[in-house]
Amino acid sequence: MVTVGADAHKRTHTFVAVDDVGRKLGEKTVPANPEGHLEAVAWASKWPQRRWALEDCRHVTRRLERDLLAAGEAALRVPTRLMAGARSGGREQGKSDPIDALAVARAALREPGLPIAQLEGEARQVRLLVDHRDDLVAERTRIQNRLRWHLHELFPGLTIAAKSLRRQHVLNDLEKRLEETSGTITVIALELLRRTRELTLRCLELERQIAQLVVCLAPTLMELRGCGGLTAAKLIGETAGVRRFRSKAAFARWNGTAPIPVWSGSSRKFRLNRGGNRQVNAALHRIAITQCGGKDLGRAYVDVRIAAGDDRTEALRLLRRRISDEVYRRLRADQPAKVDLPVEESAA
Repeated sequence: MVTVGADAHKRTHTFVAVDDVGRKLGEKTVPANPEGHLEAVAWASKWPQRRWALEDCRHVTRRLERDLLAAGEAALRVPTRLMAGARSGGREQGKSDPIDALAVARAALREPGLPIAQLEGEARQVRLLVDHRDDLVAERTRIQNRLRWHLHELFPGLTIAAKSLRRQHVLNDLEKRLEETSGTITVIALELLRRTRELTLRCLELERQIAQLVVCLAPTLMELRGCGGLTAAKLIGETAGVRRFRSKAAFARWNGTAPIPVWSGSSRKFRLNRGGNRQVNAALHRIAITQCGGKDLGRAYVDVRIAAGDDRTEALRLLRRRISDEVYRRLRADQPAKVDLPVEESAA
């Protein structure tokens, strides 16, 4: 089996082919367009048994993945940290496109069980909408901060509650106040206020659109206590196909809820994992906090752990891991089994 590693950029893609023991067989650089992708497939056709290894940078490899899969090729996604480790351990020093492509191919040889690239459908649509809403929310926050400074200068004694600038009746009252004044600051403040209103309405529209998609994509996940439409959309979009994870333990390690072993010089056997996908980790944390606020199993579990001697932070970490396992189970139930991997029931 020949493995073709790829180093992808916006203008060119560089490919390096290696055999089963990592020896370099060939090198090819093509333009980053559909014609170049076909040229790369034709170049690699000299090796009948082959697979492609792509660094997991889907903002530059998405179209390459799509064209390879449409041509009937098999493609693996190699995490960036694995590629960097293979490059630093190589005999050839420096950094170039061929060196990076060779490192990607050797990382794919060294690490079995890497996720298989698949065409993304509605899950990608959800991811794009969620990212777009996040950008609009960030823009609205920046505008609201500037608006607060102008309002403080115009109305020094005015108190505006936190998060109230997203409410329409508050914006309407402020607009009436501003229309009674004049000056350059007033004109700027009115413009910022109206832009805030537009962004708020657009964010609400996106939330409704995302919720409609998520209900169809993940009805089982939506039934989980504390998992709303936006949280479910974040989980679906960031996971990008839960069946690429061979077990719930692998999913927990990827999202950062699996603890890290600690042995030398410490009485604790595990410590909090600060790595993993922080977007998914934050979504799981929101679910955990919501469950702790009610009278369901999440609150009962945290109370049991605190009674056993754990502090609240440790109890929440353990609850996040349990929620991660439940999210993994529900995502698998909602995703059709196309190319499935065997499920391992071992916990991290």
